[in-house]
Amino acid sequence: MGKASKDKRDAYYRLAKEQGWRARSAFKLLQLDEEFDLFANVSRVVDLCAAPGSWSQVLSRVLIKGEKFGRAAWQDREAKFRQQMLGILPAATSDDSKQQQVAEEVAKQHRESQPRKDVKIVSIDLQPISPLEGITTLRADITHPATVPLLLSSLDPEYDAKSASGTQASHPVDLVLSDGAPDVTGLHDLDIYVQSQLLFAALNLALCVLKPGGKFVAKIFRGRNVDILYAQLKIFFERVIVAKPRSSRASSVEAFIVCINFRPPTGFQASLEEPLGVGQRLNKLAEERQRQMPMVADATMQNSARGTWDMFVQGSTQDMGIERVQEKEVYDDNEDSTEQNDLATRWIAPFIACGDLSAFDSDASYQLPEDYVSLDPVQPPIAPPYKRAVEMRAALSKASSK
Repeated sequence: MGKASKDKRDAYYRLAKEQGWRARSAFKLLQLDEEFDLFANVSRVVDLCAAPGSWSQVLSRVLIKGEKFGRAAWQDREAKFRQQMLGILPAATSDDSKQQQVAEEVAKQHRESQPRKDVKIVSIDLQPISPLEGITTLRADITHPATVPLLLSSLDPEYDAKSASGTQASHPVDLVLSDGAPDVTGLHDLDIYVQSQLLFAALNLALCVLKPGGKFVAKIFRGRNVDILYAQLKIFFERVIVAKPRSSRASSVEAFIVCINFRPPTGFQASLEEPLGVGQRLNKLAEERQRQMPMVADATMQNSARGTWDMFVQGSTQDMGIERVQEKEVYDDNEDSTEQNDLATRWIAPFIACGDLSAFDSDASYQLPEDYVSLDPVQPPIAPPYKRAVEMRAALSKASSK
């Protein structure tokens, strides 16, 4: 969140500076948590592609310091207000049971808001991250196999990479986050492909450290064949949902995939050397799976609308948790024969828009008050990739002014 951004453009950009967040992306995680309750029963978290650290800052303030935001903060204020009214107007509230219930609710929320010491949070990024309270930061590449032992040693100081067998965590984590995205080029197909590979690397690392029942949240670019990605994630998680926070611009192709209840297939062993546990054995496993599929008789019926004969082949077999539905059309003799073998396997994830219409519109430009003063960024970038370009431009402008 640098000074080049325009305050007038985005309300969330100004709110981030006013509330002390490092970047406006903090509101995306807060809105996702408000919708899916991501931080419930969570004490060990890994934040991938964390720079400049806005999501790690949310984790620190919510999980370690016990602060509340959004709906939880509103409920806390309402409970405190009711408690104050009970003290001011005792005669109007003669019901002792209601008074005791409110007091217990306030005490419970007070206990939950206390700082926690059992929380372990590790943030990883190629770019340096300014230190945060209670956060262990690592400067590493999530696509490199050596990152997993480094991450496991940060989560568990007693972890020994030499004596440990495999790359599984002895004390797995509850939640893995990834807000990483490549430098977009404007070529949407290329950007979607690069983002999918980054998500692929984040998923492989998450499979090494997640515990059964854990959660995985990552940024995705929705493209033409994104449903294939949903089907792959459905193999490992019980629920896969696509969410669009209110703070994410509607004009952007970004969304967030929320995967809940991690349940790896039987015999699955995660490793970065063999992505998704198969590596070079993927083709062989696909052939074996094809031979194991039952034979289903074809049914042919006439399509009166198009004047063709359509052959439907439907099966209800379960392919590692994904229901396979195959559909094939029989075209006329003059049709391309390659289209006759077009089989589609898809699983469409449900889409949820987080937030309501009472929140700010991230695509709108709001009028600033006359006495508005622009604030500096909470945490300027330490070593941005564009730093050299800015220095060269400043030197060039200085030389031209002489």
